[in-house]
Amino acid sequence: MFIPSALAQSPAAGAGDAGLIGFLPIVLMFVLLYFLMIRPQMKRQKEQKAMIDALQKGDEVVTAGGVAGRINKLGDAYLSLEVASGTEITVQKAAVQTLLPKGTLKSIP
Repeated sequence: MFIPSALAQSPAAGAGDAGLIGFLPIVLMFVLLYFLMIRPQMKRQKEQKAMIDALQKGDEVVTAGGVAGRINKLGDAYLSLEVASGTEITVQKAAVQTLLPKGTLKSIP
């Protein structure tokens, strides 16, 4: 009884404009998400990649696992860290998290 009369009604004038305005909050949320989350993350990734590309023999670094050491050998994907006198470990370059200032390892007990 009510269905045929509901289907027979014509859309109101300007109903197409209301649909576009309804998408405006969603578009604004995506723009806000981009500037607050995606863009800063991309910037951090770019800085991390530049730091890894600039590593040199003798640099003091901390890995993602918390191991601090001095770089002895540098390869394409791996590097060798001296973590103690005469003790070396091999880690992936991507595991390097922080580049320490020179002389930091001497001050660590």
